[in-house]
Amino acid sequence: MFEENNYNQKMDKTFGVFEKELSSLRTGRANSNMLDIVKVDVYGQKMPINQLGSITVPEPRTINIQVWDVNNVNLIDSAIKKSELGLNPQIDGQLIRLPIPDLNEERRSEIKKMIKTMGEKCKVSIRNIRREANDELKRLLKSKEISEDIEKSFEKKVQVFTDNHIKKIDEKIISKEKEIMTI
Repeated sequence: MFEENNYNQKMDKTFGVFEKELSSLRTGRANSNMLDIVKVDVYGQKMPINQLGSITVPEPRTINIQVWDVNNVNLIDSAIKKSELGLNPQIDGQLIRLPIPDLNEERRSEIKKMIKTMGEKCKVSIRNIRREANDELKRLLKSKEISEDIEKSFEKKVQVFTDNHIKKIDEKIISKEKEIMTI
């Protein structure tokens, strides 16, 4: 039988990934999630910074990373510099300070484009999940496991899930763009 909730849950997970990506964008305000996208090549593997030290936000424009192993300080420093965050770490022993500069107009425009691109990718993923659900419905109809009426009703439910998720994505894009433009 067809489980429409499985597809709704897949869409929820896709939206959750989108939200996490958005939270890693630099908006001019210090946010420890910004560092989630930075991976440090250490101990023979790529690790997130939060597994190599404590991340705190003591002020609205500063992130501090208290590195646990002194040998990793320079590795974290270079990983941050190589990332697209545009941050310039200041090292003080095992403490790395990241001052968050103001966003200029050019950078804000770049970030708006990135938000739109992320949103589009998420919408495509949601639509792919809808297509997957509709394909399963067609298969069930063909094998006579469900009737045409049931297929149509499930298709409508899947379309409602899709529309709701696309609307949530659009709302999230608008709110993130506002956040970037008002800082």
